[in-house]
Amino acid sequence: MPLITQVGAGASRDRLEKLIAERLKPGADKGAVDVRIWQLFGEEWAVMYTDLSGFSRKVVEFGIIHFLQVIAESERIFVPCIDRHDGVLLKVEGDSLMVLFRSPGKAIECAIEMQGAAKAYNEDRPDKEKILLCVGVGFGKVLKIGDHDVFGAEVNAASKLGEDTAKAWEILVTDSAKDVASQLSGISFEPIETVPPGARAAYKVIYKEAL
Repeated sequence: MPLITQVGAGASRDRLEKLIAERLKPGADKGAVDVRIWQLFGEEWAVMYTDLSGFSRKVVEFGIIHFLQVIAESERIFVPCIDRHDGVLLKVEGDSLMVLFRSPGKAIECAIEMQGAAKAYNEDRPDKEKILLCVGVGFGKVLKIGDHDVFGAEVNAASKLGEDTAKAWEILVTDSAKDVASQLSGISFEPIETVPPGARAAYKVIYKEAL
């Protein structure tokens, strides 16, 4: 099975590289090549980016072993939440997770559960070990290359919201994610001033288990 996964991912990357090379040829019809790329790799996904608030400061203050411990613990409590909401954990980069969902509703419900899991985990922990989660969610057409990479405006927007804009306990979403998930019960959306490139607006999710 691992071999099949590796071949599949390699085949996707190889095909994309060939199309990009074709796009770079003198006189190439770039528009036509772009259409082929989107037809081959374009899929609709909700993209979640997470980050841990204050993490860089804690690494400097408490050292690399503390860094590894907090990462391991955050994955231990968050991955089951992701699994229960049918998310696909695509990447782990330092203290950040990139997760794909078929719908923004699933992504938001998962984010709320993750925040609840972090709150429960923190109850008997000292401040230096507490997990303070920030989440950004986007939704739309992306280029999905095997099970390793996704590219697109909503990917960039979700990353900006989750890693740079959201504060501890916040779940921020793009307008595209909000429009599709607006019928979820028990939540509402509050506009925020910071709008990431690639989105027309951004919102904070107001959820029942406010922390």
